[in-house]
Amino acid sequence: MRQHQRTQRRGFTRGQTLLATGIASLFLAGCGGSDDSDTPAQSLRVSTVSSMPEYVSGGDALVEIAPPAGATGTPVVTLDGRDVSAAFKATSTGTYLGKVEGMAVGEHTLAARMGEATGSLTLTNYPVTGPMISGPHESPYVCATATFAGIPVGSTGLGNPLDANCSVPTRVTYVYRSTAAGRPVVAWAPPTTGIPTANPVYPADMEFLVMDGTNKRVPYLVRVETGTINRSIYQSIILHDPLTEPAPSPTTRPANWNGKLMYPLGGGCQGGWYMQGNNVSLSINDTWFKRGYAAVTSTLNTFGTNCNDLLSSETVAMTKERFTEAYGKPTYTIGTGGSGGAYQSYQTSDNYPGLFDGIIVNSVFPDVTTATIFKIFDSRLLNNYFNTSGRTFTVDQKKAISGYLQVNQISNMSGSAARLDPVVSFPAGFPNELKYNPTTNPTGTRATVYDHTVNVYGKDARGFAQRPIDNVGVQYGLKALLAGAITVDDFLDLNARIGGLDPDMKPQTARTTGDLGAIRRAYQSGRILNGGGGLATTAIIDRRDYFDDAVGGDIHQKIHSYSVRERLTKANGNFDNHVIVGPGNIQDDTLGLMDTWLSGMLADTSAAAKREKLIKARPAALVDACWIGTTKVIEPSTAAGAGQCNTAYPAGTTPRLVAGGPLADDIVKCQLKPVNLADYAPVTFTDAQAAALRATFAAGVCDWSKPGVEQQGLKSTWASFGPSKKNLVFDITNPTATP
Repeated sequence: MRQHQRTQRRGFTRGQTLLATGIASLFLAGCGGSDDSDTPAQSLRVSTVSSMPEYVSGGDALVEIAPPAGATGTPVVTLDGRDVSAAFKATSTGTYLGKVEGMAVGEHTLAARMGEATGSLTLTNYPVTGPMISGPHESPYVCATATFAGIPVGSTGLGNPLDANCSVPTRVTYVYRSTAAGRPVVAWAPPTTGIPTANPVYPADMEFLVMDGTNKRVPYLVRVETGTINRSIYQSIILHDPLTEPAPSPTTRPANWNGKLMYPLGGGCQGGWYMQGNNVSLSINDTWFKRGYAAVTSTLNTFGTNCNDLLSSETVAMTKERFTEAYGKPTYTIGTGGSGGAYQSYQTSDNYPGLFDGIIVNSVFPDVTTATIFKIFDSRLLNNYFNTSGRTFTVDQKKAISGYLQVNQISNMSGSAARLDPVVSFPAGFPNELKYNPTTNPTGTRATVYDHTVNVYGKDARGFAQRPIDNVGVQYGLKALLAGAITVDDFLDLNARIGGLDPDMKPQTARTTGDLGAIRRAYQSGRILNGGGGLATTAIIDRRDYFDDAVGGDIHQKIHSYSVRERLTKANGNFDNHVIVGPGNIQDDTLGLMDTWLSGMLADTSAAAKREKLIKARPAALVDACWIGTTKVIEPSTAAGAGQCNTAYPAGTTPRLVAGGPLADDIVKCQLKPVNLADYAPVTFTDAQAAALRATFAAGVCDWSKPGVEQQGLKSTWASFGPSKKNLVFDITNPTATP
């Protein structure tokens, strides 16, 4: 069976302005596009449903033709002059829907006519193996089709890959939920003759599912499609009974699909590179299926496999495109996940609007590049300093300097900094002879999150990825000093000796200086979450969990939810589309509330802006709250301050916030200002101490009141790093070019 896959997005219309950034969004209405002329001769609207016309993949696209009032007959449709009219069928809404196939890589012209009405559209097709916008493929790359451990696809599995892009044929299988102990998921091959039938015979142990809302009892039978897209393995799951229903298509949808789509995204990061991955964050989920949802995801949407949000977003687009071509356009799509799944939910929503309409996240971080890496980088420095300085600090002093509620968080986060070390976090099965070693293999493959995302950051003169990380002028322990938790001499010794980390994560005396080009592109392309792109019109529910009190330390700190909220406020003027429920034993039906929210927004046919509709549609029951025992406490969720929730679940901060950094935690490289002793009041310095302070910060200290160096808004959403030239931010094939 031929493998193929695709892309889809809906959000801003052409020319709509990105809130808070003032950058023109470059999308076409309705997820794709239509002709731009208003002349009578161009009155037949032709648009892509499965993707924007600029980003078609796999050689096919689902297309809708909307005739003008009074048009008669059926559309005559051609692709590059070839008649494809037979692909189109009339829909109940009066439009025509069809999948156009057989496109080679490159541009194609789709033209349609109904009587005197005509319309046309240019489609740009990319290989099913990618890339479209993420830049050149990563190499080396370890295939995993032979060990794939996702939802069962039959006794033979996926087998060995067919090519260097880790491809396998697309296959459709069925599984059912069994009534046996443990309710296992069982692969099943339905009969191939005599269906659909009025008298179906199911396996004796098949469970029947009672659908929410209707109490309809249906076979717990799930159609599973598995294949490869963008060098990842994808799976889609949907309730479908092959014994009583026709084969599904955009015009014959499964009877028990509610038309809505879940897109689960997996966590992780460290070691998540150079591999296809052998599992997906997908399960036969009772909650989803009882409500009629379908779901789809891929291996490259698990950050433990792929810690590159740009590549993840591209894979979401292509995978969702494939789902849409198979079943039709979803009413809405919800991205969901924790930790690395939260990264993806936020960054895909903001940078590639239309892929997700709402997100439900937990264990939140705003992005990979800033808050998380700032924290682990600074923790490695503090851990090195505390272990080697010879200076005695109490547990409370270390906590005050780091901002953490538990002192072991420092060493824990220092360990997490291994994702920045080029020799540590290689995935299992990676060939030893290819691994970077500064002595024995200095040109080998480097195991860092930066090198994994080199298409964004570019390379330095040695061929290493440039790094958007900097600590020049950062005054570690500043708030601890001002609060009297440490002495002036402690503060001076810490900042004089903490130093930096070189590209091999080796300690160095000098502070680390970030690469300006990498910093600039990180802001321009959304590797640093902005909040004013697609997130401005995305419904967001943060199911806040709590790990700040973990004695051994835990990377998932509460403070990051408020960094996201602060960025949304900076970009949009408020955070009215962002709700934090938790910590505690959350009792809210967040999926049901999200459904009410998105359905209400979609039902609003007024001329109001999309963000206005979104905020207006938020259910009254969906408010900030935490749970203390079994009691729901409704109060504004804040990073600090009074309140029952903060008393029960206090938030730690981070070393960079203790150093005076902003709550948004979005400044990579600070602007500097001269040392001014008045800034340290009521702390006083002797003349010798003042001289030591100025010597340590000869170039100046961070002025956090100003934007960071190269800090700027998104250059565009749907940013590309090639091969697509549309919205090109950085062309890795021509690093000296400035788009």
